[in-house]
Amino acid sequence: MPIYKRGTNYWVDISAPDGSRIRKSAGTGEKVKAQEYHDKLKHELWQVARLGRLPEKTFDDIVVLALREAEHQSCYENKVIYADYWLKAFRGRLISTISGEDIANRLPTHSTAKNCRLTNATRNRYRSFIMRAFSLAVKSGWLKQVPHLSTQREPKVRVRWIEKDQARALISSLRLEWMKRVVSFALLTGARKGEILSLKWESVNLSRRIAVVTADNAKSGKARPLPLNDEAVKVINECDRDSDYVFSFKGNRANEINRTDFSRALTMAGITDFRFHDLRHTWASWHVQNGTPLMTLKELGGWEKLEMVNKYAHLSTEHLSRFSGIVTFLAQNNDEGNAKPSLSVVNQ
Repeated sequence: MPIYKRGTNYWVDISAPDGSRIRKSAGTGEKVKAQEYHDKLKHELWQVARLGRLPEKTFDDIVVLALREAEHQSCYENKVIYADYWLKAFRGRLISTISGEDIANRLPTHSTAKNCRLTNATRNRYRSFIMRAFSLAVKSGWLKQVPHLSTQREPKVRVRWIEKDQARALISSLRLEWMKRVVSFALLTGARKGEILSLKWESVNLSRRIAVVTADNAKSGKARPLPLNDEAVKVINECDRDSDYVFSFKGNRANEINRTDFSRALTMAGITDFRFHDLRHTWASWHVQNGTPLMTLKELGGWEKLEMVNKYAHLSTEHLSRFSGIVTFLAQNNDEGNAKPSLSVVNQ
């Protein structure tokens, strides 16, 4: 039957021109309106198949696509916030009628919860969500192209790192033993704070010298291994085993670092302008300075794109040093018996 009742609403059952079958609720308990919905939907399917017209999808449809894609990502809760905001702006609108200018005009400027102005970085996250939704619409054949909307200019990338002697001084200045282990592990593996505090014993294999950041705890939503060197293994062996979590505090999971202890240790070690996440920057900086290729560092650190690692490239001179001797001009002229500057270009 093309129209039938299930519960309080009527449903439609349509055979599409491509042979597929569509069953969906008409959203009404009135048979006449359900019939109108059935006829409209069948006509649209015919136009798409026979005339090459794009289906008439609403903004609500592409938000569903974007949320479905982000469902298993650790940032899903934030994306729900972005979705709620954009739905208030464009709910029910056909996606073909929404332009880049429309999106730009509705891009948030202030936080309603905190009553403060949003940074450009935060505004870009709202932009990224809606742009991804439109991109998925194009991939689904619902739209020909994504509306254009430029990103907001953000401050230059901040890369703050410390030397190894400073790192040792920081750890020595921490009072809490579990904090010493957490900070040490961050410096040895580059793991993020959430990844460290959520690490369970079942995800650690000391015989294989590896710990696994599970998909539900990874920022990218993808599981990745953490190779453990001798010092990282030693840190883990020092941890108490009276909890499911490796870095526990008094037998309970530590949901947050002890900021008082961390701040006090920074002061005692003479380290300024430094945050916990900068331990990850420090780990990456040490790697690059010791010759680790950026592509390898990307995999070790769990970054999704190489451009996220390029901010550390300036710390490596290995790829430049072999070219530094190409141009010289202060060579000694021994033939004339005295020192004279001369220009020498070494061919390679």
